[in-house]
Amino acid sequence: MKDSIHVSKENYLKAILEAEAEGHQVIPAMLAHWLEVSAPAVTMALKRLKRDGLVEVGGDGIVRLTEAGRETAYRTALRHHLIERMLSEVFGMEWYEIHEEAERLEHAVSPAFEQKLKEKLGESGACPHGNAVLPVSPAERKRRGETPLSEAVEGWRYTVTSLHERDPKLLLFLHKTGIGPGKSLRVVSQNYDQTVSIELSTGNSILGRPAAEAVWLRAEAG
Repeated sequence: MKDSIHVSKENYLKAILEAEAEGHQVIPAMLAHWLEVSAPAVTMALKRLKRDGLVEVGGDGIVRLTEAGRETAYRTALRHHLIERMLSEVFGMEWYEIHEEAERLEHAVSPAFEQKLKEKLGESGACPHGNAVLPVSPAERKRRGETPLSEAVEGWRYTVTSLHERDPKLLLFLHKTGIGPGKSLRVVSQNYDQTVSIELSTGNSILGRPAAEAVWLRAEAG
């Protein structure tokens, strides 16, 4: 569990914004899980964020961003996105290593450097995990023709379009398994125990449901 001192208000705001973008209703327990901090740390952080006019907590316990909180959260998310692209496109850092590095660097970027990154990279491109500045809800992904590996059709071949990037350990696991953005795979079977058997160019693997839900695919033609 992380020391709450090392989780800034921007981390909390960005987590709330990303959770909302994915279609979640944000409660303190979710923030504790996502940010790997204790429940008391979340309670203290939310008190400070409410005091600063950045969040509101309703009678239903749902945490919502104010307009000022949303603006701050988006700026942090954009810096994270630009840094990930810089690390990948400029410095050639591997996709499974950059999320954690960007988490550290996003708080050190000055407005002037942020502007240079925008000019160099643009704001509309995808990060190396296949994601935009903010994540997209599962419903929207499906409307775009994407499917989570956990729901993919047996026997079909797919290309990986994007990965949930919140957990660096998961990204490293997927890399070691042979799964990454742009990689091709075939679904061998959806198993009774909710695991998925897949065929990759490097061989066959079995993924548990949490990992399979983090991998989004698009069916290949033919």
